[in-house]
Order: sequence, then C-alpha cells, then structure tokens
Amino acid sequence: MTKPRRQAQLPTKDEILRYIEESGGRVNKRDIARAFRLKGSARETLRAILRDLSEEGSIERGHRRRFVAGGKLPSVGVIEISEVDVDGEVFARPTKWPSDSEPPRIKLAPGRKTLSAPGVGDRILARLTMVGPELYQAEPIRHLGADAHEVIGIYEIVGRQARLVPTDRKLRKEFIIEGGSDLGVKPGELIAAEIIPGQHLGLGRARIKQRIGHIDDPRAFSLISIHTQGIPTEFSTEVLAEAKAAAALEVKLSQRVDLRSIPLITIDPTDARDFDDAVWAETDEDPKNKGGWHIVVAIADVAHYVRPDGALDRAARERGNSVYFPDRMVPMLPETLATNLCTLSPHDERPCLAVHIWISHKGQKLRHRFERGVMRSAARLTYQQAQAAIDGETDSVTKPILESILLPLFQAYAALQTERDNRQPLALDLPERSITLDENGKVASISTQPRLDSHRLVEEFMIAANVAAAEALETADAPCMYRVHDLPNPEKLEALRDLLSQLNLKLSRAQIIRPQQFNAILAKVAATPDEKLVNEVILRSQARAVYSPNNLGHYGLNLRRYAHFTSPIRRYADLLVHRSLVSALKLGDDGLGVERDEFVSIAEQITATERRGDAAERDATDRYVAAYLADRAGDDFSGHITGVSRFGLFVGLDPNGVDGLVPMRRLDDHYVHDEDHHALIGRNSGHVYRLGDSIRVRLDEVNVVTGSLSLTVVSHETDGSGTIKLRPEKAKRGNKGRKYHRRR
Repeated sequence: MTKPRRQAQLPTKDEILRYIEESGGRVNKRDIARAFRLKGSARETLRAILRDLSEEGSIERGHRRRFVAGGKLPSVGVIEISEVDVDGEVFARPTKWPSDSEPPRIKLAPGRKTLSAPGVGDRILARLTMVGPELYQAEPIRHLGADAHEVIGIYEIVGRQARLVPTDRKLRKEFIIEGGSDLGVKPGELIAAEIIPGQHLGLGRARIKQRIGHIDDPRAFSLISIHTQGIPTEFSTEVLAEAKAAAALEVKLSQRVDLRSIPLITIDPTDARDFDDAVWAETDEDPKNKGGWHIVVAIADVAHYVRPDGALDRAARERGNSVYFPDRMVPMLPETLATNLCTLSPHDERPCLAVHIWISHKGQKLRHRFERGVMRSAARLTYQQAQAAIDGETDSVTKPILESILLPLFQAYAALQTERDNRQPLALDLPERSITLDENGKVASISTQPRLDSHRLVEEFMIAANVAAAEALETADAPCMYRVHDLPNPEKLEALRDLLSQLNLKLSRAQIIRPQQFNAILAKVAATPDEKLVNEVILRSQARAVYSPNNLGHYGLNLRRYAHFTSPIRRYADLLVHRSLVSALKLGDDGLGVERDEFVSIAEQITATERRGDAAERDATDRYVAAYLADRAGDDFSGHITGVSRFGLFVGLDPNGVDGLVPMRRLDDHYVHDEDHHALIGRNSGHVYRLGDSIRVRLDEVNVVTGSLSLTVVSHETDGSGTIKLRPEKAKRGNKGRKYHRRR
C-alpha cells in the first residue's frame, strides 16, 4: 500500500505572496492549496491567511475569485491618522503596507465626519479611492479609536517566563515580556508595555515602557484608566512656572464692577475642590415685571489668568477637560489655578465674569447683561446642606442666610422651573451612580444619587447663564463654541417606532419629533414594567451632544441656542466662550486670541477629549465596582436587562445599577439577536429576553483587573404582555416566524 504523502507545513504570508507573483498573479485558493500540499483543516487556515492578506491590501481578488498581487490600497481598509495640518486637513497612512517603499498618502474627504473627532494616532475604517499618483481619498466608515501600540497590564511570572496580563477586557491573550526582569519589576505590578510588531506564533511579545504601581494599591484602578486612555497627568516645568506667575497678575478694581456687596454663594457636591460658579437672586423692583426676579450667576474669571497661546493655554487645550475619578481628579489646569486662584472660596476676593438675568414670574428671560467684576463669596454650601436648610433643618452656616439668600434663590428657581415645564426638554430618568471610598481608598458604598431641588436649582441657573452667553455672542456676530445636540437619527426613530408599537405605544411619523412627544410616551409608561425599557430605547435613539462653532440648537434641552459658559476651570470650551465674550463686549484686552476658522478643529478636538475622559471614568468605575463585589461571588441579585447583544445580556444589578454580563453560552437555548426589538429570542423555546426586563441572576465570576462581572440567569419573570415576531431571514432558521410571547 502506498504511503500517503505527508502534508507540508503551512506557508508564511511572504511565501504565499511570492507564489502569487511568480504565477503571474492569476491563481485561486485551490491553486495555492495544491501548490503547498494543504489539506483538511490546513485549508481553513489558508483561507484566514488569504483574508488577512486581502484586508492588508497585499492581494486583491480579481475575475473569477482569482488573486492578484496588490500594489494598491484596498477599496476598504484601516488607516491611521498621521497629521492634521494648519488648515485643518486630516492625513493618514495605511496601518498595513507590505512593501518596503513609502506608502501612498491618504487625505480624509472634506466634509466627512467619523463617529467622533479623529486625532493623530486614531484608526479609522474607511473607503479608499485613488485620486492621484500616490494619493488616496478616504471616506470614513467607522472610528476605531487609538491603535494598540501600547498595552497596560499586570506583570506575572508563568513558569520561568515573564508575562503581561492585559487589563483591557477586549484583549484576551497574554504577552511575553522581553527584558522585564532587568527593570526590577515584580509580580503583581501594573506596567505599560510597547507591543513588539511582527507575526508571532502563540503569544504576542512586548517590552516594558513604564512601571505604574501595584494592582493591590486602591489607586490602581484610576491609574489603569488614565494610562489606557492616554490622559496627560503631568504639567511641564514651563506650564507650572506660568501658573505660578499668574498669581502676580493684578486684578484692577478700577477696570471691573465691584460685586463684593452682593452675597453670592456656591453650591457644590460634598467632595468638590473647585468652586467656579456662584449664584444670587432678588425680587425685581421694576413695576412692569411684577413677581419677576433678578438673578446673578458669577463665574471664575479663568481668562484673566490663562492667556491665549501661552503654555497654560496649550496644556488646557490638549487636555480639553478635567477628568474625575472616585479617588482623584486629573485637572485641566494646574492646582495653583484650579483649587486656588480660580476657586470662589468663601470670603476671598476673586475676579469673575458675571451675568445679570432678569426673568418674569413664569421664568421667561426678559434681558441680560454681562460684566467683569470682583466678587466675594458669602458661603460655600453642599447640595445636601442647601436642601436641608430649605426643608427646615438649618445649621450654623445656613441659618443666618436662610431668609436673605436661600429663600430668594429657591423662589427664583421655582419661576425657572415653570419655564422649563412649559419648554419641555427631554425628560429621561438618568440616575447618577456615586462611589464612596473609605480612608484606605477601598470602596465603602455604591449608591444612586437622589435628585434634590438644590441640584435642579443650580442646573437651571447654569442653563439660563449658558443661553445668555450663546445669545450675546450670536447678537454680536462673534465666534461661539456652541454645545449642540442634533435631531435623532431617522433610522433609529423608525426602529424605535417598531418597538414601541409592540407595547401599544405610538410615536408620530411627523418630519420632526419634538421632545414633548417623547415625554408623553415616558409619562404613559411611568411606574409600569416597561418604564426602564422605554427610557433606555428613547435614550439610545438620541444623537450625542458635541461642540461646534455652528449652531444646531440643543434638541435634548429644547433650546435654539446653547453654549457652555459656567465651568472654565474644567472645560476648555467654556474658556473659549469667556474669551469671545471679553472681545465681543469689550470687557478687556485679553480676549479670544484665535481666528473663527480655528473653532472647527478645536471643536473636534475637545469633543474627542471629552469622550476620552468619559471612557476613562467608566473604566475606572467598573474596576471599583468589581473590587466591591469580589467577595460576593455566588450570591444572587435582582436586576434588569440594560443591554442586549449578539454575545449575551447586560444586567444592571439592584439597587445601584452595577452592570454585569450573562454570556450567550450560559443561556438555555440558541438565541437570535433581534436588534430592532433589543431582544434575544430563543429559537426552540420562544423565550424572549428584552431590554428593560426584570431578571434575577447569580454572580459567578468577578475580574477586578478588567472590571468585568460574569452572571448566570436564575429566573426571568415578566408580566405576560407584548409579542415579538422574528424577522423572516432569522425565522427561517428557527421556528418559521411565529409570534413569540414574552414568557415571564
């Protein structure tokens, strides 16, 4: 009997490319498999290699599925932003280029936008079209974020091998560390490592760049997020020197309005360190405005200390905003300014930019006036302290100011609330989670913050000031960094209508859906089993708020114009608005300092840094939560489904809304993901898991390093209402499209 020919070893990518080129570039997968004597599972591996080569642009599929050697970029590929020039033009390079020659240049198509503003180092999936010799134009499809040149993880020893275990839950493989022991790193330490490029069999390889700390240190969770997101934490010597010199800048009272006699107060969270907004109110004495109010919102005059294009300004623009974690704050400005010169501390004289606003008894704005002044805060209150005082429980700070300051503030707020009720902004129920640490930095509690009238008071005063700032700049035809919130996407609205119809709720097919119409639906489901579901799906149908020099209005607040003006210590957008007001209203010679055209690129940048900060805060919170629940593995929890995906269910655990994942493999059937209905539907059982459903789960695994919780369903009880029909293309693989009742 003839002995079967031994299968050859899998070829490398270079060997496959060489074969295609030597064959005249007209071979298919079968030809390649035959040439390298590949059979069985090896052919499946070859398929994956060819797919990689195609995605890299090394080969292209031609007529009759034959491969040709690639000398061009693919029609769709991943690119990396390499440059943003002085005119705001964005250029990129291919992430993979097999040739030793210089890759062609890629320019992002004008007027095209990715899901978030791209910065240097960001990767984008794009359609690529050759428009000239060695020049391509890219139309973005999806923003993929920053390339993984660096990885954060825990240093461990496995056998005799140094390894890095990534903290990013998306990276499921470990890396072998080269030269780790030479740096004195010990097991359990957090490190930042540079990924070594190239094809590696088995585990990837990396080299240590920086020691961060130890995973057992309570400060580690925020450090991981800070390093992962690339948030700057250190200020240069030049920046610190400029901040120190800012203290010597003279505040000339002769050039400002003296507001020291107005008893403005600050109302902030208990743990706040920077107080940049103060409020005050009195009845309007104008007989034409009976029952009306005169309110003042005074904001720290950061523009006085941070001058355009100085080292401080460049650092603030790079950071975009402050980022807040349970154990620390990464400030936009150095501490000398953030917690000293620009903080409206009680009884300290501080420069400010103030707006006087006159409103009717129904809260309608009649007029406003901006001025640069000097103020002296009369008191620093917390939200809880102000609320307790108005509810009748005063203390040594609030008792003396109850009648003269607090009552007028709350009465003016009542008028603003009337205007808000008439305006009807989007009324989604979005509870805010709070993490409290003990003296050792461990999580003491996780709770949902109650919404007090004191919170709403400050919010309404700030909204009024923000609207006044946007109107003042628009009237003066001056540059404005608007905070815009666009209309919901029509496709998302259509999917929302389909889902709401399953609940016997109707969403109008008008060309423009107003927030009032969403509010009417939310009111109908209030205190019903579908309340959480409807809140979630309406929220997900909305666009994301961004910064823009073009006024699109603010859909969520139902306002024609809106800008951020009230927090220049922690948001660069607010600082730009302050400077523009100073220039437009001739309030000083330290105004804008940038051209109107620059606002476009700045808006994209600070929108991106805001999202970077949001991602870092979420990641850190997830790890704190995992640490808090680490000793409760095996316990059962009640909760509700907060997300439905093709890989499982996300469940928010009661009472604090902490999210965990029920992997698809732990469900009792083969489930189909119905995106339109935010549901998983069992092919055999007909059981439906839907967004917002109440559910009981067991906490199986806690991974503190990645901040992930793994759950198993214990019971799923619903009220028996509503049906979901599988779409035909999915039903034909299951139970022929019959209606599936929500089994409780």
